[in-house]
Amino acid sequence: MAFGLAHRALRPRVPLRHGEGDKHHLTSLEGLAALSLDALSSVAYGPEAIVVVLVAAGTGALTATLPITVVITVLLTVLVISYRQVIAVHPDGGGAYAVAKKSLGQRVSLLAAASLTIDYVLTVAVSLAAGAASLASAFPTLSSHLLAVCLVLLALLTAVNLWGVAESARVLMLPTVLFIVSMLGIVVMGILRSHPAAVVGAAHPVRTTEALGVLLILKAFSSGCSALTGVEAIANGVPMFREPRIKRAQHTELMLGMLLGMMLLGMAYLIRRDHVAPRGGVTVLAQLAAGSYGTGWEYYATNLIITLVLALAANTSFGGLPVLMSLLARDDRLPHLFGLRAERPVYRYGVVALALLSALLLIAVGGETHRLIPLFAIGVFTGFTISQVGLVRHWTTEQPEGWLRRAMINGLGAVLTTGAGLVLLTTKFLEGAWAVVVAVPLLMLLFTRVQRYYTTAGEELGLGRIPPPPVRTMSLVIVPLGEVSRLAQRALTAALALGDEVVAVSVQAEPAKARALQDTWERWNPGVRLEIIDSPHRSLVQPMVAYVRRAAGGGREIAVLIPEVEPRHRRYKILQNQRGLLLATVLRARTDVVVCMMPYGLSM
Repeated sequence: MAFGLAHRALRPRVPLRHGEGDKHHLTSLEGLAALSLDALSSVAYGPEAIVVVLVAAGTGALTATLPITVVITVLLTVLVISYRQVIAVHPDGGGAYAVAKKSLGQRVSLLAAASLTIDYVLTVAVSLAAGAASLASAFPTLSSHLLAVCLVLLALLTAVNLWGVAESARVLMLPTVLFIVSMLGIVVMGILRSHPAAVVGAAHPVRTTEALGVLLILKAFSSGCSALTGVEAIANGVPMFREPRIKRAQHTELMLGMLLGMMLLGMAYLIRRDHVAPRGGVTVLAQLAAGSYGTGWEYYATNLIITLVLALAANTSFGGLPVLMSLLARDDRLPHLFGLRAERPVYRYGVVALALLSALLLIAVGGETHRLIPLFAIGVFTGFTISQVGLVRHWTTEQPEGWLRRAMINGLGAVLTTGAGLVLLTTKFLEGAWAVVVAVPLLMLLFTRVQRYYTTAGEELGLGRIPPPPVRTMSLVIVPLGEVSRLAQRALTAALALGDEVVAVSVQAEPAKARALQDTWERWNPGVRLEIIDSPHRSLVQPMVAYVRRAAGGGREIAVLIPEVEPRHRRYKILQNQRGLLLATVLRARTDVVVCMMPYGLSM
């Protein structure tokens, strides 16, 4: 049969390894569950943040909720369009970091990476803290254990994401669908009703403390912008989608924008129409749910779903930050181990790092949401602005078909996100945003120092240059031994195969044992000389290291072959002394010789 004309079914297929292929990547719906819960769940606190600020001017000021939400929705629309373009231009993921690295230079890309890193960690902490607080509202006995609840939820999310991102998406599919149906149900049922079905919570007397002016509206706008966090996560996680990745990621971004926009506008309309103000013991979203569903089982089911999704919203960061850290590692700005993937397409070191940083932050604030909110959204709006400006630079430089229209959209987005970011920073600076201002330069410094290390190491190693040809020299293999045994026989056999000359070295503290070893060695006569080092202080490592360093001074290539007993069962491993591992560690730290570990497996 002619080459290339075989029937498709007869052509040999190379079997995929575990974790390869589309099975372990995301569909559009799975991407919505894995990467969009942060943005979708923000309807639980975004509208409420606006109401809490506006009510300072009296309940009449709540009518401004809808126009403020309209502006936020316009900004959301611009961001969705922009990030669909980011996905097309940078299909390897990275979002603002990838855009800045290509179009705006090294320093701006470091700023983007630092801002996104902080935002991802804060997203995990805020989502888990909000979920724990919502759970404690339904079960008051948990109110004194908020931090423990947060850490347990964090451990569960970490375990699921270490198993695989596609698996975590499938776990999150049902909660995501239930949440979307519940929120859209609140909007639709609320609009269809002429008045709220029920009112929950204790009424609070509203005290007017300031007038409804530009400053108060800007504060309400900046607080409501917390509803836009997470919009960038899909663009950061494009490599996790199935082929065609770009189209699937763009469809997911569009679905996110449409769903989030409908929820925000619908809830803002209900808040304005029904004059929903903060009440004791319940959230604004809980009031909207009671107004739409009443206080029957639908109300309680909705609140439980909200609690679950708030906790699971942290999964957005587990989908986005490990990919970003892998890109930083690829660019020598983080340790290279963050670029390693498991058999499943999971950057496990990034997942663990995110979990540890989030746990430390939660412990620092005691799992209290109100101490985290002032830090929220500063980093992500910095990333928004960088993405918009970077794309404007990209379109004006490349000038593809339709570039002017795209550049104008991104330019408008850059103006809007810059303004929103400045408002966020100025209104929340004294409330805790200053911590982000301090943390971002420190992270940038960390990235720079790591990159400097890799650059210096690369120069010393001569990476990218052709080295001189290797030189053949005489070699010496040193075998540390304690006594004559099968282990010694196996080690010397391996050493004779490795080098030109072999010497066995034994460190002895007692002269009698040294003489006995010498006599046994002579009777055995393995054809290898034995050198015994006296060590009155019973030190093994230091005399051996000193011997190796003296031997290395002769200009020969030195290898140290360290035999180690390896029990078959792990439970016996603790019964073995770890002197060989300790010796290998010290030799690697203090010499340049080749250190080899030779395992001798036991049957037990």
